[in-house]
Amino acid sequence: MDYRVLIVDDSKLARMALSKSVMTLYPNWRLVEAQNADAAMALALALAERIDIALIDYNMPGQNGLSFIPGQDGLSFAADLLFLHPEMPMALISGNFQEDIVARTKALGLTFLEKPHWQDGLAVFLSDAERRLSGQ
Repeated sequence: MDYRVLIVDDSKLARMALSKSVMTLYPNWRLVEAQNADAAMALALALAERIDIALIDYNMPGQNGLSFIPGQDGLSFAADLLFLHPEMPMALISGNFQEDIVARTKALGLTFLEKPHWQDGLAVFLSDAERRLSGQ
């Protein structure tokens, strides 16, 4: 089955790397990219087709790309997205692996993937997400 993956990261390079990795593993899946939580939420609300899986960076600037908006980190966005789609598999990808952030990630039911070594974890996460979405 084909799935749609939302990639949210303020770094174009990171989005490109994640896209390439997903497409290498699952070439039939479709990708949607956003540079911040505001743009990602707009996409999630506007798309006629549902987003199935989300890969979300923790640190993202606000809509103007110049400053951080308090409360608009990747975990806050993930919580909002989970409200809309409670069963959606999501992974938080970050180089900020402080115990509190990892614990909050797991409390939301997300997978934590550590930058810059996320490739192996991504393959496992996507395989688990596929299994979960197909009802296996």
